[in-house]
Amino acid sequence: MDIGFIGLGNMGFPMARRLIEAKHPLVVFDTRKEVVDKLVVLGAQAASSPKDVADRVETVMASLPSLQASLEVATGKDGVIEGKRVKRFLDLSTTGARMAIKVAETLATKGITGIDLPVSGGVGGAEKGTLAVMYAGPRDGFEELKPVLSAVGKPFFIGEKPGMGQTMKLCNNMLSATAMAASCEMMVMGVKAGLDPAVMVDVINAGSGANTAVRDKFPKSIMTGGFDYGFYTGLMYKDVRVCMEEGEALGVPLPVSSAVHQMWVMANQVNGAGSDFTEIVKIIEGWAGVEVRNKKK
Repeated sequence: MDIGFIGLGNMGFPMARRLIEAKHPLVVFDTRKEVVDKLVVLGAQAASSPKDVADRVETVMASLPSLQASLEVATGKDGVIEGKRVKRFLDLSTTGARMAIKVAETLATKGITGIDLPVSGGVGGAEKGTLAVMYAGPRDGFEELKPVLSAVGKPFFIGEKPGMGQTMKLCNNMLSATAMAASCEMMVMGVKAGLDPAVMVDVINAGSGANTAVRDKFPKSIMTGGFDYGFYTGLMYKDVRVCMEEGEALGVPLPVSSAVHQMWVMANQVNGAGSDFTEIVKIIEGWAGVEVRNKKK
């Protein structure tokens, strides 16, 4: 299937690359020429704008960093909505249900189907093609698009209404954000008490406290001192903030999530939006006066 792909960042680039490897002809666009050029070398065709992508293919995918970027790419000037060939727009970004519904309703005025398609699994999952792909849109479209979606991960049919995929993604990401914040506190407390962080990781992963932060983030990016997991603090903060907004709109109290939200507000302000999200541990480390790092042998 001919595919258009817009947004070639940390997540978008490996997903687009996997589509090329799966033999799907690809037309790509990003504001950064250097990442477009890398995919052209692999066999993609370069486009000059989102509209240009949508002029050349019926199926357009996008992976974008903010709600505003998704809205503008889909419905703005020179956006997908102005394309001559496009029939469906698949948004892999995390925008929240209300934005997904707004985009889908706007695209529908031009006969374009807006499909809510967030993904989870991080940069590693995007590289390996093991992402959880959350589809919310027409059921028959899910079956048709399965070969495409399977190139980037495991597709799940969430529901037919745009926004359902976003709600699923926000629930997932809030749990991930909570595990990260809580694990930072416990790992720092253990090290402050004299425990070896490597032993802590082994014990927690074998016990009832096991979670992805201790399994993946601590050994790979925190205990090494690399802080290079590949996901920005600003993006995690955005996901948590949007989840809080959605909970309020639905009338669902989120007291625990509210405390987690405050930690990510702090991480975004102190470490900066462009920092690696694993650097949230530095805030707790600073308060405690210890660092959670591998012991020197």
